[in-house]
Amino acid sequence: MALVNDHFLKLPNNYLFADIAKKVNAFKAQHPKTDIISLGIGDVTQPLCPAVIEALHRATDEMGTAASFRGYGPEQGYDFLRDAILKNDFLARGIHLDRDEIFVNDGAKSDTGNFQELIRWDNSIAVTDPIYPVYIDSNVMIGRAGVKGDDGRWSNVIYLPCTAENGFVPELPSQRVDVIYLCYPNNPTGTALTRDQLKLWVNYAIKNDALIFYDAAYEAYIRHDDVPHSIYEIKGARKVAVEFHSYSKTAGFTGVRCGYTVVPKEISAATLTGERIALNPLWNRRQCTKFNGTSYLSQRAAEAIYTPEGRQQVQRTIDYYMQNAAHMKEALTAIGLHVYGGNDAPYLWVQTPGGMTSWRFFEQMLYNAHVVCTPGVGFGPSGEGYVRLTAFGSHERTEEALDRIARFY
Repeated sequence: MALVNDHFLKLPNNYLFADIAKKVNAFKAQHPKTDIISLGIGDVTQPLCPAVIEALHRATDEMGTAASFRGYGPEQGYDFLRDAILKNDFLARGIHLDRDEIFVNDGAKSDTGNFQELIRWDNSIAVTDPIYPVYIDSNVMIGRAGVKGDDGRWSNVIYLPCTAENGFVPELPSQRVDVIYLCYPNNPTGTALTRDQLKLWVNYAIKNDALIFYDAAYEAYIRHDDVPHSIYEIKGARKVAVEFHSYSKTAGFTGVRCGYTVVPKEISAATLTGERIALNPLWNRRQCTKFNGTSYLSQRAAEAIYTPEGRQQVQRTIDYYMQNAAHMKEALTAIGLHVYGGNDAPYLWVQTPGGMTSWRFFEQMLYNAHVVCTPGVGFGPSGEGYVRLTAFGSHERTEEALDRIARFY
């Protein structure tokens, strides 16, 4: 008899965004003529930039002739994209990495969920709270998270609350932990860490022989000079940090699927006997076994965003979304809501009025303003009392959503 991995049974029945979709679809079924505007799920709305479209067409034409056809590609990614990443994302910021420390993937979500396979199931983990659900759910699947209590907390997870009271800057763990998940600029709060604040985490990891899994998916939205684009801007981070990047929000690749992970050669973990094992070759082995590589078309598309014209076009789209964020923050603040984030990230973290629960506020927005937001409690216990709004809509739809919310209030 085959036995199921019962750790999967510990997961909530539905993924957060599936729950949202279910409620929205039920409302639409009852009110089929109602126009719903979503400021909830973080999908982009602006089209791919011309440089990317041109690269996709060229790559498609290449696949149409025997002389230039591409079959299976390298699991680690094509050299042309890895070299472009090294030159533009790191060397331009004074960070020196090797090509074989870059692993191209189909988006950051996959690797942030999969990388935990490289460490033992009984490692302790610490997470900022609220947090992107994939970080915890992937650890639940392997049995590392323990049991979920009535308060929404997993028994073997160390939570680092990020609230208005601490400026959404998590405090260092009071005890030693093995693995720390950090996402900055942050999803869902839209806040960022300064270079000095991030330095504290790197120093903690070095002192305590811990690993940092650093999600930098939104680094392209950073506006302030004192906010680092990469954890490797911090001295010593190469010894303790794995970094995840995505083109989904940077260049609108949510439907194209491409990103990359950086695994420095210096980073290692220990065996029970104390032997140090480098994680770079382990991750390479894992990818060669369980990943067939990112499509050639997607990688040529990603390469195009590093061209002079591609960089300008992508930046215009990022500026477009950040204009939304600034306008949303101003408008929502004007009607009396407490709004955080949105300065270095395309997310706004809005406190629900009068101590209202986040799901109740979600329902009020859906039923009365016909606007969809994301309940903060879905990101963790400290998310209760907040909702997340995204700036990825068009200017026109965002303006209409803000008008509806203002009229409701």
